[in-house]
Amino acid sequence: MKDILQHLRRWAKNLKRQTMVLWFCYQHPQTPWLPKWVSVFVVAYALSPIDLIPDFIPVLGYLDDVIILPLGILLAIRLMPPHVLEECQQKASVWEQSHVKRPVNKLAAVLIVLVWAAALAGIWFAYRHY
Repeated sequence: MKDILQHLRRWAKNLKRQTMVLWFCYQHPQTPWLPKWVSVFVVAYALSPIDLIPDFIPVLGYLDDVIILPLGILLAIRLMPPHVLEECQQKASVWEQSHVKRPVNKLAAVLIVLVWAAALAGIWFAYRHY
């Protein structure tokens, strides 16, 4: 059991680090537009204080943290030019050693709330006559 917890901690730390690598990548001037926009969406979602699927929803609540976010990170990293990725990994290492607090993306949180509001409004309009 202790090994599983250590493995999960390492995995979570790696996700946090990869998110910061992508944060530096989308700011890099030599990042092409496709990996830049994939990185923007992944980082915005990862740094948002609100999840698209709230964690209190059984099973689905952790789906984004366990599947969606890692797949987005993997896609962005695969699309990233190697020299940009290497440079940004070094920047992320420096950031990690400095113990600076991770940024929070409030705009992404607002967008997620708007998505939920639009979905609820759509459901309400669809079923208001029943």
